Amino acid sequence: MSSTELRKQREWLEREQRILQVARDQLVRDGYHGLNMDRIAFQLQYSKGTIYRHFDCKEEIVIAMAVETMETRVALFRKAAEHRACSRHRLMAIGVATELFVRLFPMHFKFEQVLRLDSIWEKTSEKRRSLLKTCESRCVEIVAGLVRDGLSRGELELPSETTPEDLVFGLWAMTFGSFSIMTTSESLRELGIEHPLAVMNRHIELVLDGYRWQPLSSEEPQDPLRERIRQEVFGEEFRRLEAP
Repeated sequence: MSSTELRKQREWLEREQRILQVARDQLVRDGYHGLNMDRIAFQLQYSKGTIYRHFDCKEEIVIAMAVETMETRVALFRKAAEHRACSRHRLMAIGVATELFVRLFPMHFKFEQVLRLDSIWEKTSEKRRSLLKTCESRCVEIVAGLVRDGLSRGELELPSETTPEDLVFGLWAMTFGSFSIMTTSESLRELGIEHPLAVMNRHIELVLDGYRWQPLSSEEPQDPLRERIRQEVFGEEFRRLEAP
């Protein structure tokens, strides 16, 4: 590739990132229905044609943002899985990675639900849908790899009819559902749920204990362990996030 082609490719990617950043701000501020291609073009002082050369419709912008954030999630999961610890503690690191992901992208779960609506999903390109599915598959593979590692080390037991992917799906459903509610509901405290993240973590601990995944939660206080993992694995990320 010539230097001119490299420069054009770099300019294309930089322009696309600027479009996505403005769109993300609009989406957070005004919601899906407030996302508008004309407003994006006006704010960036681009022609509408420039915006449409990158994205055919606003649904393509939403899925592009989802892919971008999911790629970050994959990277966080990989970092958690590489933590030098037993399989259950590395799974806890995955949980901490998910908490960090939600802190970084608090609206992701809400907009992913919107994106999955048939009326929106069918307007997105097969290429971007494939990218999003690939990111999801990588996350599942990383966690399933921890389950298999735990099985090979004799650290947990699965019933004969349960696969590692089955267990991952259950954990995925619990975390996705919990964070979706936490990031969209304003009535949890009124319902008597003061600390939803702690409640979710405790339910996950009970599920893992049910599979006899060692070490059991009764063998070590879980909150100090989670905080230690938080500092050892993602200390820098949380410090940047919490910096004034």
